Amino acid sequence: MHYLIAFIWSLPWIIPPLVTYFRLRHSRSLDDESDIPLENPPLVSVIIPARNEAHNIARCVSSILSGTYPNLELIVVDDSSTDGTAEIARKAAEGDPRARVIVCPPLPEGWFGKQWACATGAKIARGSVLQFTDADTVHGPDLVTRSTNAMRRARAQLFSVAGRQELGGFWEKVIQPQIFSVISMRYGGTESVTEATSVKHKIANGQCIFVTHDSYDSIGGHGSVRTSAAEDLMLAQKFFAARKRVVLMLGVNQLSTRMYGSLREIVGGWRKNVFAAGLDSVPFGKLGRTMFPLFLLLPPLMELLPPLALTLAASGVGAGHTLLLWAAISSAAALIWWIVVYVTVRENPLYALLYPLGALMLLYIFVSAVIRGRRVSWKGRTYISR
Repeated sequence: MHYLIAFIWSLPWIIPPLVTYFRLRHSRSLDDESDIPLENPPLVSVIIPARNEAHNIARCVSSILSGTYPNLELIVVDDSSTDGTAEIARKAAEGDPRARVIVCPPLPEGWFGKQWACATGAKIARGSVLQFTDADTVHGPDLVTRSTNAMRRARAQLFSVAGRQELGGFWEKVIQPQIFSVISMRYGGTESVTEATSVKHKIANGQCIFVTHDSYDSIGGHGSVRTSAAEDLMLAQKFFAARKRVVLMLGVNQLSTRMYGSLREIVGGWRKNVFAAGLDSVPFGKLGRTMFPLFLLLPPLMELLPPLALTLAASGVGAGHTLLLWAAISSAAALIWWIVVYVTVRENPLYALLYPLGALMLLYIFVSAVIRGRRVSWKGRTYISR
């Protein structure tokens, strides 16, 4: 009887990972799209908003200009950088006539910096298709070709690619999978997002978003999301609300991103928008927004409870037989989930043993984000998300 009760208690730690796994299995990949350009390929304007990206911009620019797509222009928008980003970008382009580096006008009141830089680039873009991409990305040679083919086949006005996340250092490998696991449990795989019928279940990956230029202009472009902490999520919702098709696909062999290179960057990067942006994707209206802090803290707390119970028992703190069985089963279920995660992202599965540490750091990031509320600080600027 103890075993049955313990197993039933463990179901909240067993069922969500299983459901997430099966939802992710149905994701569609750019690998299944043609890498041969259309007969008359549209001009694609690739726009990179860049603020103090000296350590990233060269490899991003080089990878884009090394692509095989035959009709492309590149616009790097330098957003008041103080580290020589613009000069490095120009050098990386090596005089390629398809590329130009422009200086972003001063940031107007009421705008987030990234949105302003994207809007600035879009104003001078000549392409019928715009691609917005981050400076910390690396593009495969076939990314634009496969994406434009997929975009046309799916009749999408907004098409986003979820690529591979580069995990360079210890803290990246411990924390980043935690973040993306929470996102996956919330949204599921690409088809869950693409076929969602509710605006609150729509999301895009700001690291790589393609849009048709006319549709982008019709919804107000980045000006329509100028005060949003997560402009990618809100852009997807704006397109969907305007009855335009939003499609998400995997592109792990076509796009990679190293978002943050240190613990400080990881904490600051996720803390800036995980709560403020999350409020924009919560269902159930005012009630959902009121309960959101609890929902946000729940995943790391649930991860920590079973190993904490086992640790207390090992330290001599008394616990009933059923409770210990629950803790053991739930901890084992979590460990199996994390082994699967690390194998999937091609990292050493031994990192799965550190999932309690990752959950503890996740809890710290989420708590500090809730405390900050809608106040967002990033790269020397402070905003209020609305």
